Amino acid sequence: MEGVFDAPGVVVVKNGSSTLVDEKGRPDVDFIGSLCAQAARLQSEGYHVVIVSSGAVAAGMERLGLSQRPSDMPGRQACAAAGQAALTEVYADLLARHGVPCGQVLLTRRDLTDREGYLNARNTLGRLIELGAIPVINENDTVSVAEINFGDNDMLGAIVATMLNADLYVILSDVDGLYSANPDDDPDARLIARVEEITPEISAMAGDARSAVGTGGMASKVRASRATLAAGIPTVICKGRRENSFVDAVAGTGVGTRFESPDGTSRESARKFWIGLAEMAQGSLVLDSGARSAVVERGGSVLPVGVTSVEGTFEEGDVVNVLDTDGNLVGRGVARYSSEDMVRVRGLKLEVIERFMPEKAGQPAIHRDELLVF
Repeated sequence: MEGVFDAPGVVVVKNGSSTLVDEKGRPDVDFIGSLCAQAARLQSEGYHVVIVSSGAVAAGMERLGLSQRPSDMPGRQACAAAGQAALTEVYADLLARHGVPCGQVLLTRRDLTDREGYLNARNTLGRLIELGAIPVINENDTVSVAEINFGDNDMLGAIVATMLNADLYVILSDVDGLYSANPDDDPDARLIARVEEITPEISAMAGDARSAVGTGGMASKVRASRATLAAGIPTVICKGRRENSFVDAVAGTGVGTRFESPDGTSRESARKFWIGLAEMAQGSLVLDSGARSAVVERGGSVLPVGVTSVEGTFEEGDVVNVLDTDGNLVGRGVARYSSEDMVRVRGLKLEVIERFMPEKAGQPAIHRDELLVF
């Protein structure tokens, strides 16, 4: 693919608001300093480190003298504008103490849904890495709105990791990792050391809790790990404030929960990840059990005969979700029919469709080459 940056040893670390902010709601400079020291150490050992950092709104609240997080979008965006400048200053200063330059990169989903924008972002990150700098990435909250944002920086980090073909993605959390149950409520809850597949049981363990200062909980981290599993990129969720947690995660010392596919699992193409992660789904196709098995287990395309229902309004060429009958996300791909046409052809075999839509002869609902299966 054009413009690919594929250096060995790329490590993406995501630092969330729940770890970056102290008990008073201010950016914790000591913690950021520890993260920067670990990143510089890994750089000196030959790794290429990329930091995805939350915390812009919290930093902006402190800089603007606000005691509470604004509830309106312009207020949050104003905090983000002030906070992004403050955070960049902190990262730049702390990394410079170790002789490492940094570069700020602000992204929105709109930047990445455009194919040229996606490649430009990847090439810029690649050049920063080649020049020995550590990119510090955040969502551009000053211009993002609910319809075009990433939802949380866990998924932004996953997109960056797949964009750069990273060797490892580390999510620094306020908990040790994924537990079998909520450890605050269940004394028998155990830390899950390794996950090879995101099953409904694993998703249920994650729940949907959100921290007071962040936008994502364990559920968002597991969703991000689902994406990196499909990419063949190991992901570690661990407690950020544990001493040397980032370095230990890279060293593979057993810290936190490691999400990793079994040996021999093939990696999907970078284009599929652009389709599945960077693009925004405009609707959904629901598959029957036979169609789901054909897609997941036998590597087939999505055929109209296996589609039981169509959700949302979309055009041919739009990205849509692929769901099973229980509403679980199976994959995401490029629709070859509009939603109006899909309603007409769902449940029908291709030879039947050809009789009244000859222009769609042999056309699947989603071709396998344009389908990312999670």
